[in-house]
Amino acid sequence: MRAHIDTEPSKAERSEKRSMKLVVLGATGGTGLEIVRQAIERGHSITALVRSPDRLNPFRGRITVEQGDLLNSAELEKVIRGHDAVLSGFGPRVPISKADAHLRQQFAGALTSAMRRAGVRRVVIESVAFLFKNSVLPPAYLLGRLFFSGTIADTSAMERVLEESELDWTIVRPPELTDKPYTGKYRAREDHLPRFGFKISRADVADFMIRVVEDRRADVADFMIKVVEDRSSIRKIVGVSN
Repeated sequence: MRAHIDTEPSKAERSEKRSMKLVVLGATGGTGLEIVRQAIERGHSITALVRSPDRLNPFRGRITVEQGDLLNSAELEKVIRGHDAVLSGFGPRVPISKADAHLRQQFAGALTSAMRRAGVRRVVIESVAFLFKNSVLPPAYLLGRLFFSGTIADTSAMERVLEESELDWTIVRPPELTDKPYTGKYRAREDHLPRFGFKISRADVADFMIRVVEDRRADVADFMIKVVEDRSSIRKIVGVSN
């Protein structure tokens, strides 16, 4: 099953949405910055845990910024406690150094432990479309194995950590990310990359992740993620693309 998404929220929709307390991880990366920007526009309260807060200066006074280590479970727990959910665009910088070969796996271990202790269950995390073994057009898994085998190994390990946890996770797997502007028009498919899904903008991925975590049943199931038969995005892997 699949869904085409054309989701420009009206002013009435924005005003009806319940404000949430969200932790954004990887907030200084491309997707993370978009999550922060759009979540503010949607009226949510944002806390970001980052090593280097300079890139968040444009949001000064509008979000809470905590400086720390995303691989430190104790620091994550302190920041996450008292929030509604976690949104993560965290990942290694490209090209990936040998020191970062297992970064996503280490992050997932620290995050799941921290969330369990903090009593926060909901997390939406950005992964990669290379893990879709059933994708033919594009041949995502084949391309990943040929050119990004390290990324596949580390990201697979990250997803396994999440899947083995008791968290209410949603894993979002986009293909090639671009810096093109937000469109609100993209496709989503459970356990598959949408056919001919070669690219998607970081802005649209951020929009999708925020809408998933808002988890308004009418929006999430009927309006945008009809790919999910049980009307829930929890513990689902979803491919998104243009």
